[in-house]
Amino acid sequence: MTPTGLDADIVVVGGGPAGATAADDLARAGRSVVLLDRAGRIKPCGGAIPPRLVRDFDIPADLMVARISAARMVAPSARTVDMPITDGGYVGMVDRDVFDEWLRDRAASHGAERRTGTFERILHDADGATVVEYSTKEGETVRLRTRCVIGADGARSAVGRQSVPGAERVPCVFAYHEILRTPDNAPAPYDPQRCDVYYQGHLSPDFYAWIFPHGETMSIGTGSARKGFSLRGSVSALRAATGLETAETIRREGAPIPLKPLRRWDNGRDVILAGDAAGVVAPASGEGIYYAMLCGRLVAEAAEEFCRSGNPQALRNARRRFMKAHGRVFWVLGMMQYFWYASDRRRERFVAICQDKDVQRLTWQSYMNKELVRRDPLAHVRIFFKDLAHLFGLVRA
Repeated sequence: MTPTGLDADIVVVGGGPAGATAADDLARAGRSVVLLDRAGRIKPCGGAIPPRLVRDFDIPADLMVARISAARMVAPSARTVDMPITDGGYVGMVDRDVFDEWLRDRAASHGAERRTGTFERILHDADGATVVEYSTKEGETVRLRTRCVIGADGARSAVGRQSVPGAERVPCVFAYHEILRTPDNAPAPYDPQRCDVYYQGHLSPDFYAWIFPHGETMSIGTGSARKGFSLRGSVSALRAATGLETAETIRREGAPIPLKPLRRWDNGRDVILAGDAAGVVAPASGEGIYYAMLCGRLVAEAAEEFCRSGNPQALRNARRRFMKAHGRVFWVLGMMQYFWYASDRRRERFVAICQDKDVQRLTWQSYMNKELVRRDPLAHVRIFFKDLAHLFGLVRA
């Protein structure tokens, strides 16, 4: 039975980068789309975007509040290693409240209908229509009849937990950061064009802490999967150590960050996940904006194929395409986090490896272009043997 009287071909739950991108692409393709989002929530995020994202998704330069030209890695011993970006490359920094809203507005400008509310459940009518129920701020329950639901509602997605087997088991790091107003005379070693990354066990026993410039503001935060570890205490210690304890705090934010793509993104019928809900945040780095937007685009393509053909098998294509393009990168980063973040002794050696010019060049090329660099196989061989030497303690850290 073919359902009639639908409110939209597709309902997208969640208006972050993944959901807004999916809604925009589908609206441009001529599909009727409802973009359902909760108002006022800002995800804790360093806000880094690579040039590849700017190109692929037509992001205007004025959304970037800073252009980063280097990273500084800080070891447990407090030794620092600077990694300059060469050949005109950069890391763009965006404020998520402004950036996400711009993406939602762009989707609406192309025909997506924006709704504000909290997702409650997915049901099915007798004629086969999929029904999304959500509640408004006033407490009203609203029903939307549709053909397909895209769950882009973040880590531990409510859409995923209800609909996709295994979605409740995604491993997460819990991230916490504080947005500070950048002092007029920011204390050294702060540099408005450099990201500082702290690989120190007392700041994170299994991830890292950071200070990222955002022009008039800065993000200072940390993450950990270890229960009982005080994220606020860690950020407070980092602020004190860097002379930022008296800087004005604008807001505080925390959320789980998934670090492994789910084995399945769809329910084989009418629901597919995107972004954090699908687990597409890079291990080791925690980078998520580019991967979320690419995931949103691939999910939109799969949802369009499903709506056109009526074959729910089309929904599986999104994960296949994503993992074909980036599965190896995620595996490499996962292994890197497993080995190098395990102890301060290994973190010290990891920072030492970052002094290597081959490591720096290939790291930035891979980050900016979002693909493993294959043009210089000898550099990869050199790095491999240097990694082994550091791992087994054959060289000084």
